[in-house]
Amino acid sequence: MTSVALRNVSKKFGDDLILDGVNLEIAAGEFMVIVGSSGSGKSTLLRSVAGLETIDEGHILVDGANVTNHRPAARQIAMVFQNYALYPHMTVYQNMAFALKAAGMKKDGYAPVVNDVASRLQIAHLLSRYPRELSGGQRQRVAIGRAMVRKPKVFLFDEPLSNLDASLRVQMRIELAKLHQELAVTMIYVTHDQTEAMTLADRICVLNRGKIEHVGTPVEVYLEPRTQFVAGFLGNPSMNFIPLSVLTALSEFKRSAALHPETATIGVRAENIRLTNDGIAGELVHLENLGEHLIGYIKISGDCPMLAVKLSSDMANGDLRSVKIGWDGKHELQFAANGLRIHQNTN
Repeated sequence: MTSVALRNVSKKFGDDLILDGVNLEIAAGEFMVIVGSSGSGKSTLLRSVAGLETIDEGHILVDGANVTNHRPAARQIAMVFQNYALYPHMTVYQNMAFALKAAGMKKDGYAPVVNDVASRLQIAHLLSRYPRELSGGQRQRVAIGRAMVRKPKVFLFDEPLSNLDASLRVQMRIELAKLHQELAVTMIYVTHDQTEAMTLADRICVLNRGKIEHVGTPVEVYLEPRTQFVAGFLGNPSMNFIPLSVLTALSEFKRSAALHPETATIGVRAENIRLTNDGIAGELVHLENLGEHLIGYIKISGDCPMLAVKLSSDMANGDLRSVKIGWDGKHELQFAANGLRIHQNTN
């Protein structure tokens, strides 16, 4: 298994700084998922590791060896793209064998390798077909198979499931997780999909404007975010952020946790807000019925964004126009004006 390290990596496109001094250690055999909003630099980071982008500063290490100036083919890294990047005039077999040809293998060695990988990915029956004759999920398996035949040290995935429908994405997530376990290789996976990140990752790296905001396990990043950006990025619906100035102006607000003097914003997740008889008064503006539960959107003040509240499905027919809400202080996160989280004592 192979480790990957980025040391003070920076990359510009023109005057735009896309990666800003990124330092990231990816352990051998780890499934690292990189998330961030559009333009955060996550795909550029992946392409830099692959050697498809030339970095301006810093170093990229593979198993401790500096590969910063190595050609992509010399890095022993395989990349699976969002659009599959299959050759339309080649059959599935030819697409997969082409990777072996590019690696310098003799032609008589192609068949055993291609057949073995195709069997493991359950696409052996598709080897004579062309990409246009395949479904999206089948094309993605072929793209993964083309990467697998090279037996790379590291797999890179650039939003590989974004073109698939919802049910197929679930199936492919399971298959990718099984593949990682079976191959026991290092995988670096870029996505904007929170569900993919939370279900696949050993650790998640959250990028924001070319800088790393937080690296941690899915549970750590969700429950103990280091910044307001991270707290708001992960979670569906997004974490509720309430300006402290709004709360202190409400007569119903009770300090359920010690407030740090630098606190500018309170963060509370939808599942931690409850309806109560003596809380903050609000008006239900909208109700989303998601089957197993409801998401209510509640307005408590003109200066505060609507708050998302998770409700049980049996409340769908109740009179919820005027409500009162509250939360336990132990579920409350506090953020300073600069967006950094303040670690408060909730005892």
